[in-house]
Amino acid sequence: MFYICSMSYEELYNWPKPPSACPANMLKKAAHLTPICVAGLVILRQRPGTAKGVIFLTLEDETGYANIIIWRKVYEKNRRAIISGRLLRITGKLQHEGDTTHVVAEKIEDISDLLDKLIFSKSQ
Repeated sequence: MFYICSMSYEELYNWPKPPSACPANMLKKAAHLTPICVAGLVILRQRPGTAKGVIFLTLEDETGYANIIIWRKVYEKNRRAIISGRLLRITGKLQHEGDTTHVVAEKIEDISDLLDKLIFSKSQ
């Protein structure tokens, strides 16, 4: 289930949810290297010069944050979505390293148009 911050349960029930998106607060419960899908608002994009082309994203949903690692080849295939997407759905492998949990992206979808549908449905 996918949530948007600061919404009541009734509002969430009517939200157009991406299928099979794992809430951020459930990521620690999934096993290492599990194929997983997360979705959320992009709150941080980083491309450190020392990271050899790796991109780091942080997504936020109603339950918390999901850290995403994007390797150069995946970035090249999904550049537009990564740079301009406000709401992304990421499919990849979950990794646990100590207390850190992150998703290594394999597929990235820009689902920002769902934000516009939410605004449109609220104004009617």
